[in-house]
Amino acid sequence: MTRPPEGNTTQSRRDLEAFETWFKKDRCARFTLLSCMYDDLIGAYEHCATAKEMWDQLRFDFRGTSVTRFRSLVLKFEMYKKDHKNLMTEHLRIMSAMIRDLKNAEVAFSDEHQVQVVIRSLPDSWVNMR
Repeated sequence: MTRPPEGNTTQSRRDLEAFETWFKKDRCARFTLLSCMYDDLIGAYEHCATAKEMWDQLRFDFRGTSVTRFRSLVLKFEMYKKDHKNLMTEHLRIMSAMIRDLKNAEVAFSDEHQVQVVIRSLPDSWVNMR
């Protein structure tokens, strides 16, 4: 959004008021984004003129999932075993979070495969129960 031209009309005043409101909210959003970053990242993003520009750059820089991250997510999910200290609800919550991370990385497992991995993650004593 750019600052509207100066004018004395009612529309000009409304446009200026809308711009000033947007500008304050944008500055607040930029500050919030920058304050959430590690110090070494701030310098790389403080040049962005708007919060939207900063957000778009962050998404471009960090959205892509590297091959290493991709393999790590898949391996973690495939090899995960229930910790005896965790209740079943906690175990399923952890597994659900892993599935969500995989979906965010655009890894698609069928429902059947997900169920098989969850069953494999259980201790043998749980799987063999009748």
